[in-house]
Parts: sequence; structure tokens; C-alpha cells
Amino acid sequence: MVTQERLYTVEDLWRLSHSPEYDEMRLELNEGELIVMSPASGKHGVLAVRFAVVISQYVDANQPGYVTAAETGYILYQNPDPDGKDIVRAPDVGFIAAGRLPEGLPEGYVPFAPDLAVEVVSPNDDADDLQLKIQQYLRYGTRLIWVAYPKSRTVAAHTPTSVKTFNLNDTLDGGDVLPGFTLAVKDIFRE
Repeated sequence: MVTQERLYTVEDLWRLSHSPEYDEMRLELNEGELIVMSPASGKHGVLAVRFAVVISQYVDANQPGYVTAAETGYILYQNPDPDGKDIVRAPDVGFIAAGRLPEGLPEGYVPFAPDLAVEVVSPNDDADDLQLKIQQYLRYGTRLIWVAYPKSRTVAAHTPTSVKTFNLNDTLDGGDVLPGFTLAVKDIFRE
């Protein structure tokens, strides 16, 4: 006899993430599979906050949308079949263009992919899992992803049509997602 593993839905994830059992954990869904994420390292947290602060300062000054923190869930895909393979991801930093939320931020998960996702790679991150996450963001509408690699001190910028790696001497730009935004890579990885 073959036992099928249970698939979780967006609603299951919301309920679990607000239950005492999972209270201190960060959860994501990958095609219905529950992913329990361990707490980030201090270095990971510092790098993520550096991105968040600089992006938030730009957004506050220019009002192009909303910046979200690592705990914010984005529904990349919700299968109409209640036993479907839903995908909910929580980037280290997310950005949503203002026009996409005319009524403001929802009480639950954001009902679509972020316009910008920032992911800081941890030592225990699996390369295949990271690649899958990048592909999912792009497939479901994310227009720009910055993946920061602390060990090599580089940032890979992924768009639907290209990937470019930036080193310490380079400057990231927000392209058409955050027009006019720039960030020196060396400012992210400063000691």
C-alpha cells in the first residue's frame, strides 16, 4: 500500500503559522509541501536589513509602493483545486508597486508575487532549492530578484530575460521596478 503525503493549502499555511506549535517558525509552501525554515544567522539578518533599510528609504522618499520584511508571505500560486499545489514564499525583503494594491495591504498573505524579491543565501541553503525558488518567483510575476551571496560577496540580479552578477565594485539599480534606485554592492557587504 502506498501512502500519499498530505499537501497543504494557503489556508492550512495561514492556520499553522498562527498556531502555538509553529509560533516561532517561518513557513513557506512549495507546491503544497510545507517548508519549515530555520532562524537566520546574524550575518544573514544584517545583510537582509541593509537591503530593507535602503529600499525602504527610497520608497518612503518616492512613494512607489510597499516594502515587506521576511515574515511576509506572497501567494505565488493558488490552485483552484482545494487539494492543489499552492506556492507561498517569503523573501528576505519584498517590494510591491503601489498600483497593484489599490485598496492597501491585505490582512492575510499578499495575493500575488512581489515586484522585487531579495534573497540572502545562507550556508545551509540548497542550490537546487534556491534555483527552484527563483524560477517560481519569475514564473508567477516577479520582475526583479536580487540574490545576495555572502561568501563571494556578490549579488545576482535575475529578471525574466537575464541574469547578471554584480561584485563589490558594481552598483545595483532598480530598473523599471524601482526607477532611479541604486545601491553599491560594497555597502551591503561592508563589515
